[in-house]
Amino acid sequence: MSRTLFVTTALPYANGSFHIGHIMEYIQADIWVRSMRMAGHTVHFVGADDAHGAPIMLKAEAEKITPQELVARYAAERPQYLNGFHIAFDHWHSTDSPENTDLSQRIYRRLKEAGFIYTKEIEQFYDPIKGMFLPDRYVKGECPKCHAKDQYGDACEVCSTAYAATELIEPYSTLTKATPVLRSSEHFFFRLSDPRCVEFLREWTAGSNANGDKRLQPEVLAKTREWVGDADTEANLADWDISRDEPYFGIPIPDAPGKYFYVWLDAPVGYLASLKAYCEKTGLDFYALLDPESNTEQVHFIGKDIVYFHALFWPAMLKFAGLKTPDALNVHGFITVSGEKMSKSRGTGISPMRYLEIGMNAEWMRYYITAKLNSHVEDLDFNPDDFVARVNSDLIGKYVNIASRAANFINKLFDGKLAYQGDTQAMQDEFAAVAEQVRADFEYREYGRAIRRIMAQADLINQAFDAAQPWVLAKGIQTADDATRAKLQDICSRALAGFKALSVMLTPVLPVLTERVAQELFGESRNYQWSDAAVLPTTVAPFKHLMQRVDPAMLDQLFEPPAEPVVTPGGEAISDTIDIKDFAKIDLRIARIVAAEEVEGSDKLLRLTLDVGEGRHRQVFSGIKASYQPADLVDKLTVMVANLAPRKMRFGVSEGMVLAASHADEKANPGIYVLHPWPGAQPGMRVS
Repeated sequence: MSRTLFVTTALPYANGSFHIGHIMEYIQADIWVRSMRMAGHTVHFVGADDAHGAPIMLKAEAEKITPQELVARYAAERPQYLNGFHIAFDHWHSTDSPENTDLSQRIYRRLKEAGFIYTKEIEQFYDPIKGMFLPDRYVKGECPKCHAKDQYGDACEVCSTAYAATELIEPYSTLTKATPVLRSSEHFFFRLSDPRCVEFLREWTAGSNANGDKRLQPEVLAKTREWVGDADTEANLADWDISRDEPYFGIPIPDAPGKYFYVWLDAPVGYLASLKAYCEKTGLDFYALLDPESNTEQVHFIGKDIVYFHALFWPAMLKFAGLKTPDALNVHGFITVSGEKMSKSRGTGISPMRYLEIGMNAEWMRYYITAKLNSHVEDLDFNPDDFVARVNSDLIGKYVNIASRAANFINKLFDGKLAYQGDTQAMQDEFAAVAEQVRADFEYREYGRAIRRIMAQADLINQAFDAAQPWVLAKGIQTADDATRAKLQDICSRALAGFKALSVMLTPVLPVLTERVAQELFGESRNYQWSDAAVLPTTVAPFKHLMQRVDPAMLDQLFEPPAEPVVTPGGEAISDTIDIKDFAKIDLRIARIVAAEEVEGSDKLLRLTLDVGEGRHRQVFSGIKASYQPADLVDKLTVMVANLAPRKMRFGVSEGMVLAASHADEKANPGIYVLHPWPGAQPGMRVS
């Protein structure tokens, strides 16, 4: 029976590049989606950037850009990673979107109408130096339960206890290291402790979906029991603070000036916003898909660190807003390297972009991750030696080896035509049975077991081929009788039929390679379905190189430890090495400061009018007001970045950047020093 599935991965926070943990999760979900589609199911696979919150606002502020510009910068990177690892989302969106604003505010209104929203005055930590209320993640201290040090202000990463930031022992601001002070503010709360919520969450977390499968893995269910309790134990659920005070980069709460939704309210709504944008693009009925009575299955792939939000707040929000609740949470562990947490300084970090840049095959990583994953919440360990051995042994030595040996005989001696002697039904039934077991393994996320089945089948095919010794028959084939020729053709044809069946089974894992197999070897132009495993090929093209072995030296490059940072007297480490091509991209020019003036409404900026020798003047805003009087700058020479993209600011357009130096710790060592060339330099000269 065909199913309709709405599948998501956790939304990456848009203040940094993808890391290998993101790639592991996306590969896991992508394999599942591909496998379900091969079974004939309809799957809508969407993702999005988690674009709101204080960290993005503060990072953008530090870089003197808007939050939208910061988000756009990381969003522009995403296709390199997704395409590079063959992760095929149907749509990628952002939580900073009209769809997410509309849906978040709509859900909030429904929850408010149902009596699940209330307000109350709370005392909240305030950073007296930064001049802002501190989000929970910007307060650290000692966990009030297990007493672990340096824990964030919302939940302990050691014992998983959730608490208010004000419960921390010896709290401090991560922004300024100042001891925060308490100030009162009105906040909005979601009644998670409401008996209706508790009753629903007990049923939902322990329940099954329409297919009879448990919504949660046993480990996740056990964890939720600590929060929702059961018939014999009370619930341990606190009402959820869903608001933040300005300044905050997020979605405004309706009819509440200066108040914004806490990022964890609108972030999961981003799943729905991405689906809504996709539906608008493709003509699907979004609200029909999400109707509580629809047969659409909502499936989330997430890491174990965000179970609290996805197994409690998210289903409760959806339930009491009248929307469909999730059918499954597929939770995975973290990724380690040789048994250790990843660390760049120890040379145990894996950069997905470096992996691609040094020429490592993305499908090696897809295969290795698949072979190590299962349906439990277990960490996955990346071992370099195991990676080399497994890829080279399984993919090259067992799988590709079948085609390279058998196809050569068929093309050299039989013009590429396959022919089978006797009844092939038993062989076809065997391939169909193994493919069905592999399909079921993928559906239930027993990926490692699926790979073991596939490689066991590859062993059988290789063993049968070796036992038949076709190379012996081929030696005298020119003078052999018809029976001998037919026997040799049958041996090689059966091996290639097995290779095709293996290719079908590996399609969710190795989509690019198996597409080549289908098109280049067997002349099949459509994507494989699971039923194709038992369909025997009739011709084979001359064998082409399919996949190279892993060179262990590549792993040395991947894990090459970073050089020790060189720290200058200014207190800041020298940046990573670049080559001359990178430097040449920056067009540095001598500029004469024609005019300088203060900018009304800004306590940092001066408006500079610059002559760069191009027959016109440029306007550049520079944050040097604290160090220079405008009159002292007029007619001075300086250096500017001339090919920086113009930037629209509140005060006008800035057409470049003046170079200046400062100490890394500007509070302890104030002062900004504009670069001033020696006399004789002329406007427009290039600095090189």
